[in-house]
Amino acid sequence: MGVIAIESFEILKEIEELQDTLEKLGRSLDIPQLEKDLVRLEKESMQEGFWDDSEKAQKTMIEINDTRDTIEDYRRMEGSLSSIAEIMDLLSVEEFIDMKDDITSDLNEVKSKISKLNTKTLLSGPYDKNNVIFSINAGSGGLEATDWAQMLMRMYTRYFESKSYKYTVTELHNEDAGGIKSVTMMVSGSYVYGHLKSEKGVHRLVRISPFDSNARRHTSFASVDVYPELDDDTDIEIEEKDLKIDTYRASGAGGQHVNTTDSAVRITHLPTGVTVSSQNERSQIQNRAQAMNMLKAKLVQIKEEEHKEKIEDIQGKYSQITWGSQIRSYVFQPYTLVKDHRTNYEVGTVDKVMDGDLDQFINSYLNMKEVEKD
Repeated sequence: MGVIAIESFEILKEIEELQDTLEKLGRSLDIPQLEKDLVRLEKESMQEGFWDDSEKAQKTMIEINDTRDTIEDYRRMEGSLSSIAEIMDLLSVEEFIDMKDDITSDLNEVKSKISKLNTKTLLSGPYDKNNVIFSINAGSGGLEATDWAQMLMRMYTRYFESKSYKYTVTELHNEDAGGIKSVTMMVSGSYVYGHLKSEKGVHRLVRISPFDSNARRHTSFASVDVYPELDDDTDIEIEEKDLKIDTYRASGAGGQHVNTTDSAVRITHLPTGVTVSSQNERSQIQNRAQAMNMLKAKLVQIKEEEHKEKIEDIQGKYSQITWGSQIRSYVFQPYTLVKDHRTNYEVGTVDKVMDGDLDQFINSYLNMKEVEKD
């Protein structure tokens, strides 16, 4: 068999394998059912009074767009593979030589899209479709740590923008010397919690410090907390006696736009020590409601992580982050490396990662969790 015949055979074999993979994905996603769901949701969105409850309507529109995108992506890939297979059947040897690079490029594009679609099949958790309460906290270490927290905030906001997620900063504590002590953001979009839950934990930075006149290598830590935003109808009871509520005067970035009233709210859940706060809303009432929603989300996740039946069953002080148990390391010097310690996935392109290129780490984590379930 000649070289051209072998290459043609290998491409045809790859097309068949991709078609089998796509067919399995279609069964996993249940494309026919998604098509029925889309018809139902679109009818619902055209009913009179649909936008009376704007929050519910927005969630429905996100579901409509996500369902439509999934169906269209699947059907488009199905059509692309069929077209490539038909073209391969019609090509002469000379035509195959001329078109081989284009066909290979088209197949690589389909493979990339199948990989992205496969990620959706891994997002089947009870809260994976939910929006997220996302916070970053600097570890000990002064300016080094606060600068690292700010670098992480930049990395994540770039990732949010690349995924078309919307985010709002609900609380930000700057460090006078530079960087940030902490930031909390509300992040919304398609399957936000499903994608971001992998980021919870301690993130470790290793670099030659730009703040050290002796150019020594420093290690800094920051923690990331990720909690699903809960629906208003989620049934959670928190005793008022278990809450310590403080109010304080909120300020904008860099100490600007100082409010003249104590509108910011901090709530501490006394049995666990979990603390949340909100300062972004205009009134104390709104900030209290926002903070309570955040507290409920955190307590529900803790309850599930600790396999408790009720919130009241969570005992003792809850440590949100255990320092030293980092999930990922970012090394800038003496070499460049980003390594996830849970999956052992690593890349040497630290600059790309810091610009928000996180999908490879997130997909690796989701695949690991899927294997663990099996």
